[in-house]
Amino acid sequence: RPGKIEKIFISHLHGDHIYGLPGLLSSRSFQGGETPLTIYGPKGIQEYVKVSLRTSGSHLRYPLEICEIDEGIVFEDQQFQVSAIGLTHGLQSYGYRIEEADRTGALDVDKLMAMGIPSGPIYKQIKSGEMVTLDDGSVIDGREFTLAPIKGKIIAISGDTRKCDNSYKLARDADWLVHEATFQSGQEQLAHEFFHTTNAEAATIAKEAGAKHLVLTHISSRFTEADMVSFLHEAKAVFPNCQVASDFSYFKL
Repeated sequence: RPGKIEKIFISHLHGDHIYGLPGLLSSRSFQGGETPLTIYGPKGIQEYVKVSLRTSGSHLRYPLEICEIDEGIVFEDQQFQVSAIGLTHGLQSYGYRIEEADRTGALDVDKLMAMGIPSGPIYKQIKSGEMVTLDDGSVIDGREFTLAPIKGKIIAISGDTRKCDNSYKLARDADWLVHEATFQSGQEQLAHEFFHTTNAEAATIAKEAGAKHLVLTHISSRFTEADMVSFLHEAKAVFPNCQVASDFSYFKL
């Protein structure tokens, strides 16, 4: 639901990437959204949003912050770090690399039970890695009763771009790479002329950058649903763990 959205990251200011934004912002207000919302995007996004809302007479019921970004870390909290990486397109376009913090490993319940430590509130203290005093007066180190930390996921999302050096920087060791594939294999020259990428080029980036999964998006409307069979086959020939996104697709991370 729009009211659940807290942050929006805009890759670039071409119309197919921003024309829906004022409507979304207004819908969020109409549907009772009152919590703050932050938009991140290239220089010019603030003027675009403010002019669109003003000329349409739209009034938001929530605080809106607009951050015009450069390359580097654009957002960070205890759970996520989001970095913007400049790509190569007809105007400034960014990819976003979302890095999740590592999570504390699961509690080694079997080890605790073997020591005769029953479940209860004390388990929370132990999992937090605290020094815990037991009922018999002995002290244990909670860090010795947690399994290995769970590595945070890395999600890389490409803006519109030619294949370039920063494409690899964006995708490096990503668990999921979401990359544009406007054209298909054999249309590399056309893709270069229009500052876009082919399915095979996106697959090559994923393979050489060590990504684990690839999702292809931004596919030209010239391709029909029937074309998608060969389109996906071409990409999988380079990088097998590949899928094509469609409207309302869900991917389990």
